[in-house]
Amino acid sequence: MSQHFPFSAVVGADDMALALTLTTISPAVGGVLVRGEKGTAKSTMVRALASVLPPIEVIADDRFSSDPAEANPLSPDGPFAADAPTETRPVRLVELPVGATEDRVLGSLHLEKALSEGITTYEPGLLARAHRGILYVDEVNLLHDHLVDLLLDAAAMGRSTVERDGVSIEHAARFVLVGTMNPEEGELRPQLLDRFGLTVDVRAPRDPATRAEIVRRRLAYEADPVSFAARFADDEGDFTDRIVRAQKLVEQVQLTDEVLITIAELCAAFDVDGMRADIVTARAASAHAAWNGRTDVTKEDIRVAARLALPHRRRRNPFDAPGIDEQQLDDLLGDDDEPDPDPGPNGDGPSGGSDGPDPSPSGDLGSVAVGESDANPPPAGGTGEARAAASDPYRARLFTVSGVGTGEAGKRSRAVTSSGRRIGAQRGTTGAIHLTETVRAAAPHQVARGRRTGKLDLRADDLRIAMKEGRESNLVLFCVDASGSMAARKRMGHVKTAVLSLLLDAYQRRDKVGLITFRGGEATLALPPTSSVDIAAARLDDLPTGGRTPLAEGLLQAAETLRIEHVRDPRRRPLLVIVTDGRATSGGDALARAHAVAAHLGDTGVASLVVDCESGAMQLGLARQLAGVLDAEHVPLADVSAEALTSLVRDRVPRHSAGSAGEGAA
Repeated sequence: MSQHFPFSAVVGADDMALALTLTTISPAVGGVLVRGEKGTAKSTMVRALASVLPPIEVIADDRFSSDPAEANPLSPDGPFAADAPTETRPVRLVELPVGATEDRVLGSLHLEKALSEGITTYEPGLLARAHRGILYVDEVNLLHDHLVDLLLDAAAMGRSTVERDGVSIEHAARFVLVGTMNPEEGELRPQLLDRFGLTVDVRAPRDPATRAEIVRRRLAYEADPVSFAARFADDEGDFTDRIVRAQKLVEQVQLTDEVLITIAELCAAFDVDGMRADIVTARAASAHAAWNGRTDVTKEDIRVAARLALPHRRRRNPFDAPGIDEQQLDDLLGDDDEPDPDPGPNGDGPSGGSDGPDPSPSGDLGSVAVGESDANPPPAGGTGEARAAASDPYRARLFTVSGVGTGEAGKRSRAVTSSGRRIGAQRGTTGAIHLTETVRAAAPHQVARGRRTGKLDLRADDLRIAMKEGRESNLVLFCVDASGSMAARKRMGHVKTAVLSLLLDAYQRRDKVGLITFRGGEATLALPPTSSVDIAAARLDDLPTGGRTPLAEGLLQAAETLRIEHVRDPRRRPLLVIVTDGRATSGGDALARAHAVAAHLGDTGVASLVVDCESGAMQLGLARQLAGVLDAEHVPLADVSAEALTSLVRDRVPRHSAGSAGEGAA
């Protein structure tokens, strides 16, 4: 068994270690989501946590890790005799891969036996294996939304239910859920963020001494993992003992009316939605009190709990930055008569009792100083560049890719997916069974199989799985004209608002997005395709305007970006959104070159949309010409809004005059 990096070597008085500790003491807190840049030891700390948790006692040979102390454990392997043999084993850390299927997460039923023999055979999934342990999801933001929903439902309810074609299995699934993510790769929807009990933002420390200590410990660990772990063995044991004491004490912590009122006032003051924030804050405050050996909750406990439970619940749309005003928090709580600074998970202050120089807020191989994630917008342009601000985004029209795709499940274009309406059947063993087609496939073989009467003789080759048509996510690549002509009549402000609205729509439909800008004499891939619309919005906000219009270069950059992305992910169909007035003024024969490139793009069959930014009484119609060459849909800038489309349709509906209505009534 490989030697993990010691937990006490990576923790200090930082929010990440504290959040993991609190949710371990009281799993009802609801798990932890750790957001941070790459290389900040998120995974290292989570994997190290399992090794310091106290071992658990389970019923022997039970695949669901049932607790012998429970009167009637919820296990498909039960019921168990009162004197059933037991065994003690370490807490499991179960890792859920991003590409996991629903059957892998929930478990699977043997459909062939269920249909032919009436026998229910259940193969446990990852939720069953994680019962009474830790379920770790790295890059949780890249997991399909419906799987995240399944995880969070199981974590909240403490059980998992598998239902397939009339067969139902239920088992206990109580675990500590820990998710890590890099916000640069895309955010979780606010509805899913709210389901995580605690959230922390981490970043690499900037202090040179701390960074040097991180490198020193990492090199020492890699040189001799066993000896390195031995240095922290006493700290590991002390931490485990303290966790055990806190887990026993947390049930005795008193949440007085005064404490509950204070928590309610905090949540109301920070304008969080729903009641989950109040409940999680109360549970986290109780766990923090137990961690510090008390049965009474102080203002310091509430302060710590609020810092972990509230920031992500204030985020209502993807462009809101998570965070909390700690000065406002202190003002609301006032002074505590008995301040109780957290002594750190090892009880020895920020250093965690480890040797070596002060590891500062964290002394790990990438252990981190906690704070709000850095926003690093690209540098501003040179002198003379104009920047227009976008207004609040509006609800955009739905633009789709024609035909039926086979991409990842989403909410934009038609596709064959795992959910939706049935359109046929295919061979397989994973997914919803198509009973009619299964019986139809088996029927011609019954005589050859020796069946005369009785149950249908069903074989694995007979099984047919339903094919369903739903919606897929797409790659929405924006190609935005940022030349000087776009700065006229405050046009760029309207353009940015339209693109921001389309970005919000892409976020809601789970698309990947990319951003190309062209101005002066060149085109720039300002943002390679990503799932993070936050970054796209930041790049758009910082977009300067000015110079000539290199339309051909912008289209060439779009063609190359789409080519590369097709190699990386051939199943994801693109939607190219060109935002321009159609002018081309950079270089000789600029317009002819641009139309030649557009014709090439049109020949590739890429779905395109030209958002026409031209305005005023005198219009050249160049964007409409470009759309014709591209074989793209032409949409005036003002018609990007869904409300504009509704008004347009309403205006086109024939209306009876008042006189005609009167005659009809008569």
